[in-house]
Amino acid sequence: MKKYQLYIDGEFVSRPSGRVIAVTNPATEEVISEVPAGTVEDVAEAVVAAERAQRSWAKLPAVERAGYLHKIADGLRENAEDLARTIAEEQGKILPLSRVEVDFSADYLDYMAEFARRYEGEIIQSDRPNENILLYKMPIGVVAGILPWNFPFFLIVRKMAPALVTGNTIVLKPSSETPNNAFEFAKIVEKSSLPKGVFNLVSGSGGVVGAALAGHPKVGMVSLTGSVEAGIQAMKAAANNVTKVSLELGGKAPAIVMADADLDLAAQAIRDSRVINTGQVCNCAERVYVHESVAEKFIAKVTQAMQNTKYGDPLTEADLDMGPLVSKQQLENVDAAVRQAVKDGAQVVLGGKASERQKGYYYEPTVLTNCRQETAIMRQEIFGPVLPITTFKDLDEAIEMANDCEYGLTSSIYTQNIDVAMRACNEIKFGETYINRENFEAMQGFHAGWRKSGIGGADGKHGLEEYLQTHVVYLQYNRNVK
Repeated sequence: MKKYQLYIDGEFVSRPSGRVIAVTNPATEEVISEVPAGTVEDVAEAVVAAERAQRSWAKLPAVERAGYLHKIADGLRENAEDLARTIAEEQGKILPLSRVEVDFSADYLDYMAEFARRYEGEIIQSDRPNENILLYKMPIGVVAGILPWNFPFFLIVRKMAPALVTGNTIVLKPSSETPNNAFEFAKIVEKSSLPKGVFNLVSGSGGVVGAALAGHPKVGMVSLTGSVEAGIQAMKAAANNVTKVSLELGGKAPAIVMADADLDLAAQAIRDSRVINTGQVCNCAERVYVHESVAEKFIAKVTQAMQNTKYGDPLTEADLDMGPLVSKQQLENVDAAVRQAVKDGAQVVLGGKASERQKGYYYEPTVLTNCRQETAIMRQEIFGPVLPITTFKDLDEAIEMANDCEYGLTSSIYTQNIDVAMRACNEIKFGETYINRENFEAMQGFHAGWRKSGIGGADGKHGLEEYLQTHVVYLQYNRNVK
């Protein structure tokens, strides 16, 4: 069994308390590692180290900071298979998707590093003669990154890369469900010669480590990806110091299937968007609205696609579409949501129960029909391989139901009509809309939610801007100097 240590100020350090968190393989229910249960004191030490390092780190030319990101990206590629297997073992993600996560993370580091020569300030016109107004883009300082368990490895670089290239330093808290990959990442950082204190890693509970990070007076920004409840707690802790927050929270992505849609495309894309990472993705298609004239055909096609989904242990079985859910608690949550949906009148067309496998937190791919808009299954995030479906009469009704939600992260529509597609783009109130394709964002886009799905966003130049603040200089000069 693996045992890890905190990574603070460029070193792996042990703690005398000896308190640990056991990490379980969700496919086998076996304990695979122990990580430290960090304390408030550990957080304080890491933040102080990050603050100390930030002063000199920010003075380096951005292109030099970028060089370290490129070096870490190379390290990820050199260790790609071991990292992918680590992710699969602790999170339950299938190996092909785990490999994509590692490769995408390396590419993301390189992509964000290239902004070193591209992010800019401004020269603003003055109302006065003999004056220049200069707007600088400056680092915030110490960034706290609080990570989720569903894409734990990629979220390291999604927070770290833009933070570091813009001159910030970072303290990360991995999820207690999936911390191993973060410690393996820290080993690569250690070998990269990144200056001490620029990157720090403290594992532990959200209630202790997460709260301490969000509430620390020397943290300039808190970037959290997680549940709405976790985001609210982070905001409360950050409020004491008026600390900036950037939050990516839950989602309840609607997928609208119009009468003129390519039903084969829609069924496959929605199925792919629903079962990726066993449905544990905030931008997954979480609810389907299908035009009543094609509902029967579409339901048959998407049910067949879901039925063809193969699941199992990512490390011992091949050709899988999905693995187990991340934990016993998550399995119970999904099962409870389906049971409640049935009580509310939904009909189980496929699945509807936990797998009969003796070990592992597996849930059968599930299709539910006759789901009423006002019920929990259509309004609350499921985070599992469950697809609730209802029908609509016209586009107005579909858009109204899609927008009738406390979340606002991603959405999708399937249609061959450009007028319908453009109406959807302008009237669906979500941060992202996918047309005739599965839900999955690009690193050069901007992943940001409306309403309770979050504040701020990530990726692309707009995501980079999250880690910068402005400094305006009014420069008066004397024209008579010769």
